[in-house]
Amino acid sequence: MLVEDSLVVRQLLAHIVGRDPRLTLVAAVASAEEALEQIAVVRPDVISMDIRLPGIDGLEATRRIMAEHPTPIVVVADAVEDSSLRISMNALRAGALSVVEKPVATTHSGYDAVAGEICTQLRIMAQVPVIRRRPIGSEWAGRRAAARSASEAAPEAAPSDRPTVLAIAASTGGPPALARVIGALPEDFTLPVLVVQHMGAAFMEGFAAWLNGVVALPVSVAVDGERAEGGRVYVAPGDRHLEIGAGGILRILDSAPVGGQRPAATVLFRSVARQAGRAGIGVLLTGMGEDGALGLLDMQRAGAQTIAEHESTAVVYGMPAAAVRLSAARSVLPLDRVAGEILRSVSPDQPA
Repeated sequence: MLVEDSLVVRQLLAHIVGRDPRLTLVAAVASAEEALEQIAVVRPDVISMDIRLPGIDGLEATRRIMAEHPTPIVVVADAVEDSSLRISMNALRAGALSVVEKPVATTHSGYDAVAGEICTQLRIMAQVPVIRRRPIGSEWAGRRAAARSASEAAPEAAPSDRPTVLAIAASTGGPPALARVIGALPEDFTLPVLVVQHMGAAFMEGFAAWLNGVVALPVSVAVDGERAEGGRVYVAPGDRHLEIGAGGILRILDSAPVGGQRPAATVLFRSVARQAGRAGIGVLLTGMGEDGALGLLDMQRAGAQTIAEHESTAVVYGMPAAAVRLSAARSVLPLDRVAGEILRSVSPDQPA
């Protein structure tokens, strides 16, 4: 099902979908209201969702669909509009699975790449099982307060035992998972947090800005040559690898993709294994494929604390499952317990 208010874009999306023999268009509607009326009739395997719609917008439509007729949703958004980006990220938090760039005219130089990515995401996400979602309310503030309280109550670890860097990676389902984990860390968290999130390059600035608005720690896109500071979150830029080098200096690389990914979680994790050894913490969250598993194994062998998300909470149990198969994760935990484990690694005497 296509949900898009612009007739021109709707026809363009229909043309894109129609070219792929593995996809069948069952409905193309101009509003969220029409989508909500038709979804129970046509029962789509996946929905392409515009965000800026007349009446009910794409975010509210996503919330209602996930509450009433759970269906994989791919957000199709204008990557250069700040308001569109913010709504898109909140739609991911509400249950949408991924966000792709809105197509432009067939004569545009980037048309084929955008069209191909739309079809790829629709095919992949159609296979992802989704569950009914209910409104979350003010969980973020509550999680931060609980984490801060636990952190303040914990005795300090000996200097030689203290971790020096936290690296987290995710793919499909990652934005809300990252918001939940990083959002549960207290404002006085002492480690730099390095993040790899698989997402189209056009969306990375918007993703970092959105994450900055929903967690207590300041978030920015990593810049080559800057020093990673404690209590700050650094997101890998679009289509570039992120590493940590000697002295905590961040490195942005345009070297070849690893495992088909750039940025790649394995590149980040391996740099942490080299530079931090036992003083690193690595976390691998929800995502399709196997990126990060080999890098997490390197961290585990270097003596670092390594955590993989448990199948029970992962939107897609691909990347964490690969780490578990390699015995790369010392802890395999549901999402809500990951931040607590990170804090216990920072302060080992903290009670469970």
